[in-house]
Amino acid sequence: MFGFWFDPYYLLFMAPAFLLMLAAQWYVSSAFRKWSQRPLHAGLSGAEAAERLIRYGGLYGVRIEQVGGMLTDHYDPRAKVLRLSPKVYQGRSVASVAVAAHELGHALQDKEGYLPLKLRSAMVPAVNIGSYLGWILIFLGLLLNFLQLAVVGLIVFSAGAAFALVTLPVEFNASARAKRLLRETGIVQTEEEARGVNHVLNAAALTYVAALVTALLQVAYYAMLIFGGRRRR
Repeated sequence: MFGFWFDPYYLLFMAPAFLLMLAAQWYVSSAFRKWSQRPLHAGLSGAEAAERLIRYGGLYGVRIEQVGGMLTDHYDPRAKVLRLSPKVYQGRSVASVAVAAHELGHALQDKEGYLPLKLRSAMVPAVNIGSYLGWILIFLGLLLNFLQLAVVGLIVFSAGAAFALVTLPVEFNASARAKRLLRETGIVQTEEEARGVNHVLNAAALTYVAALVTALLQVAYYAMLIFGGRRRR
């Protein structure tokens, strides 16, 4: 079992995913940093833009809070709270309103009962369990030469990849809503601002694509361990 931790095949599978994740994180940070330096003609902060969009979308039960950290912005569907990081909450830039509007897009999805969002929320408990239990069952199955147990572990572990797949339409749809709402409400007024919003949100979308690729490669690696090792024997 000790050898699993140093399996060169793991590096073969996961090194590309690691590099893709690094590239995606660099890209989104670079895009946010660039457009954080571009003041918004409307002069609104991220929080003020979110408030306008809440009124426009009829989301009167949604509150806005500031949360610590960098790009820790998210919408909590259980508490109906839009939590914005300091640079988004206070910033009066193209990047700030882009991120705030994206998170507001999730609030609209919640209001409308958007199916992929409901499915993703329902999957959270299974993913939390699967991410820990799955690889334990896989390694126990391999250690005990118990194929069925390892396969069950692979299925459980695959919940993470399914979650990453369901996340894509949720995030892409929220970004599409954000771009449209910013235009409709006059928060974004120029073509340059619209281009900046696209840049920030498209960069953010790449991180979710990278997360899906990483999850699929992890599943592929464990599948190789289970079925490839059995063929070698």
